[in-house]
This record gives sequence, structure tokens and C-alpha cells, in this order.
Amino acid sequence: MSEQQSPSWDAIIIGAGAAGLFCAGVAGQLGKKVLVLDHAEVLGEKIRISGGGRCNFTNMHSSPANFLSQNPNFVKSALSKYKPQDFLDLVKSYNIPFHEKHKGQLFCDVSAKQIIDMLFSECQKGGVVIRHPVTVERVEQLANQTWAVTTNQGIEKSRAIVMATGGLPVPAIGATEFSLKIAEQFQLPIVAVRPALVPLSFTSDEFANLSELSGLSVPVKVTSGQKGQRYGICHFDEDLLLTHKGLSGPAVLQASSYWHEGEGIKVNWLNDVDCDELFNDDANRLKSTETILAMVLPQRLAKSFAEQKNLLGRKWAEVGKKDRQALKDLLTQWSVKPAGTLGWKKAEVMLGGVDTKSLDGQTMMSKLHPGLYFIGECVDVTGHLGGHNFQWAWASGFACAQAL
Repeated sequence: MSEQQSPSWDAIIIGAGAAGLFCAGVAGQLGKKVLVLDHAEVLGEKIRISGGGRCNFTNMHSSPANFLSQNPNFVKSALSKYKPQDFLDLVKSYNIPFHEKHKGQLFCDVSAKQIIDMLFSECQKGGVVIRHPVTVERVEQLANQTWAVTTNQGIEKSRAIVMATGGLPVPAIGATEFSLKIAEQFQLPIVAVRPALVPLSFTSDEFANLSELSGLSVPVKVTSGQKGQRYGICHFDEDLLLTHKGLSGPAVLQASSYWHEGEGIKVNWLNDVDCDELFNDDANRLKSTETILAMVLPQRLAKSFAEQKNLLGRKWAEVGKKDRQALKDLLTQWSVKPAGTLGWKKAEVMLGGVDTKSLDGQTMMSKLHPGLYFIGECVDVTGHLGGHNFQWAWASGFACAQAL
């Protein structure tokens, strides 16, 4: 290739979110000439709103077991190359104060904007050029291992293209299916996508007994999914939030990734409470049913459950064995069939995406098209709630940057 024909860039990264910016910073600091393109006026919006504005930037316990994919082994290489401690060391090097909430979840003390600023600084250190708002109109593979990206501001040529435009959640901040369209253009298979980590909605009939308890949050055990389904069955011990539309909170968001339309989910409202011990305690004999339940549940919820079994106001000593068993079953095996999810507007992530069987797990590059990479959320890798999806952004971005 003559000097005049050489592409201007080693890599053009399309998408300036978590994965794209991180990949750009790493590649730039490895000496690569990197251009980042994004259609948004303001960059990093999904990072900014994450974790209630504090950004749950990783999880110290993140492992392949925390990810859903049709090809569960795919994540192992990238996650082993770039671990949560590696990102934490970067955060510490910028003196960003953070705290652990629970189960390894790390959040900024002050603001998610600190993570965005850190990513921009890393790009600056690597001499990365960021252009936005730019509309990408076409991506083409030319001869001589060169790629061309046509934008509304002209044509740029590169040795590699990295697709990092994320998924479909939160369309209000610019989410698009652009990476999926590029994958389809180059005949890469797509695993069907749907909203994940998303609240579940119910019809009024299914939810009649609890619809007036909106705002209550309760620690529960939730079970979702089916044996033989794509991801099997899940069990999560987390908080459940009753809303006017249905169920939300960490327990339900986790369960939603495993739930399939037409299936039910099960909730154990007593969580770790020993139901038999509670019911057989002699000290409770003369208490009303709702008073006993209120020892372990919010008062309004206790009253609702007692009412559902016609036990409201009845002393426990007067409740027969059959009614006690019925109440126990209601509390520990409460089952309900969601009508659906609250959709992309309320989803935190996308389930499905570019089929990992068409990508090299060491590098994130297409097996069919050398020089074409897919990283972050657009790939069929979806993390559990609690910082795992950010860890995938960092790990997949790092693996790709090393390979450029």
C-alpha cells in the first residue's frame, strides 16, 4: 500500500459510551491513532444517570457466573484480562472517592460525572480525537484491509472499525440499534434482543390484592425462568419494590432477565425467616394473624396477606392447620404471571445482541471480517445488576484495544 493510500486512523470507534471511550483511551495510550464518533450532543449520558447518578462502576465479585449469553464461555477471556481491581486501581489513581454498597457493588461518593471525566482524560492522554455530534451514514470494507466510514462531515478511513453504540434501553438519551444493523450488513447473526433489568407489569386482576401498597420495599427471595430455557432458572435474594404498575426493585430487575412471556415468577416474601418457627411460637398464640406477620413484614403488607386468606383479626390460636398451611404457601410460594415488562424506556440493559459465536473472544473481532470489532452492550453478553455490565464494558473494551 502506498503512503497516499494509507488510512488516516488505526481505529475508528463508533459510540462514545463506557466501552467506546475506555477502549479508545487504552488504544490511544498503546500508540494507536484513534478517532471516536458519536451522534449525541452530550456524551456519556448513560454513565451519568447510572446508579442513581453515582455510577455503580464495577463489582468486586464480577465473574463469568454473573453474565447471561447463549455462549456463556465467551466472557471468560476478556474478564480474565481486565479485572474489577484493574478498573478500581484506575479510579483510585484519579482520587475519585467511592464506597461499596453491598455484594461488591462500587459507587462514586460524589457523582458519575467523575467517571466520565476520567474516561475523557484517559482519551486525552492517548491523543484520541473525539467528534460529536456526527451522523454515521455508511460503513464499508475496502480493499487492502481498509475500512471507510461515511459521515455527514465527510469520509474517514481506518485499519479497524469498533462498534460500541450500546443497546436499545433509554431511547430518550439516544440509544439506537446501529451496531446491530452493522452486524446484519456484514452477515453476522443476531441473538434476538429484549429489555432486561427492567420492571415487570401486571394486569389489574393479577395484582388486585397488592396494587394499593405502592412504594413498599421488602427483602425477598425471587425465582424466575424455566429449566430448559435459554438461561435456566435464577434465584435472587434482593429487595422487591411494589409500584402502581407492578413490581420493581433489584430482585425483580434481576428476575426479568430470566423471565419469558407467559411464565410466572415466584416470590418468598419471608426471605430468610423460618416460617415454621414463627407460626409455632407459643408466645404468638393470642396475637392476631396480621400482628404476627407484621413482626417480619411491613404492617400494610402483613394486613393484606391476612386479609387474602380471611384471617384478618383472628387470633392465631383460632387458626386451623389447613389455614396456617394456606397462609404459609401464600407467603413463601407467591406466584404471579407478569403481563410484560415496562419496555426499553425503563430497561437498564439489552438482552441478546451480536452472536458471540461470530466473534473472537480474545479480541472481540468478527471471525468473518478482520478489522471489524464489537464491544460492550451490543454483544450478546448481559450482566446481572450491580456493576457487572460496566465491568463487561471495561473488559471487552480492553481486550479489543490490545488487539487493534
